[in-house]
Amino acid sequence: MAHGGGNKAIIAALAANLGIAVTKFVAYLLTHSSSMLAESVHSLADSGNQLLLLVGGKRARREATPEHPFGYGRVRYVYAFLVSIILFTLGGLFALYEAYHKWHDPHPIESWHWVPVVVLVAAIGMEGFSFRTAVRESNPLRGTRSWWQFIRTAKAPELPVVLLEDLGALVGLILALGGVSMTLVTDNGLWDAAGTASIGVLLIVIAIVLALEIKSLLLGEAASPEHVTAVRTSLVGEGVVSVIHLRTMHLGPEEILVAAKIEVDSAETAAEVAHAIDAAETRVRAALPGMDLTIYLEPDLRRALAS
Repeated sequence: MAHGGGNKAIIAALAANLGIAVTKFVAYLLTHSSSMLAESVHSLADSGNQLLLLVGGKRARREATPEHPFGYGRVRYVYAFLVSIILFTLGGLFALYEAYHKWHDPHPIESWHWVPVVVLVAAIGMEGFSFRTAVRESNPLRGTRSWWQFIRTAKAPELPVVLLEDLGALVGLILALGGVSMTLVTDNGLWDAAGTASIGVLLIVIAIVLALEIKSLLLGEAASPEHVTAVRTSLVGEGVVSVIHLRTMHLGPEEILVAAKIEVDSAETAAEVAHAIDAAETRVRAALPGMDLTIYLEPDLRRALAS
């Protein structure tokens, strides 16, 4: 992932959400619309989430230490997982809590009727700009994959997180606009409560999807099939007859651990085997030029395994 591109999308989302959160909260104070309160908390939670992603990206760049010899690349996954928890609790559960109270005490929007509609339309425009930025930054990395495949298989968490957050924000704004509009038309506050509940359910679904995907990265995912094929192919060459078995694991979005047992010729000397291993490592690094690789190769004889 071009981490600078990821940061660009995060900063665009952060700027949009901070402005939207303030505007929505002012609208809530004027109208006491539960949809506006849920959306203002949603935008505030999103702003905090984007700050977490920026902090995670910075902390992941720390040098390896004896206590963490493989570095801190997975810190980005930890912070992304925290994003899903915040989205679930501060965003989704709060919206459901507010909807519950509004449903049992419905009241129409009695003043400043035009404020929530204007605010929501403006927010849709700002959130649309943020979403477009995330889409543009993701497209070069997505390639031919569908958007769902990109979210499921991306090893860098920032862009998928921002994409889902921005998409959820856009859909949430539309739901809020529907609830507020129907409340104004019918003078029935239950529509406002329904819109708020819909926002809560939407945020919880997105949070669960994010949590499941980030959990898989935290547990340690293998490199992509394309990268595994490139590693396996490049290992075979001078002094290496074949690959007996291969294991890969992401230590971070751009960091891969490669461990392989390679077949060498039984007639080779120790010096020749060492040279073959060095040459194989060089070929692997050339095959994956954009990745930070940690490589461990074990020489062996295939017929020794078969006996």
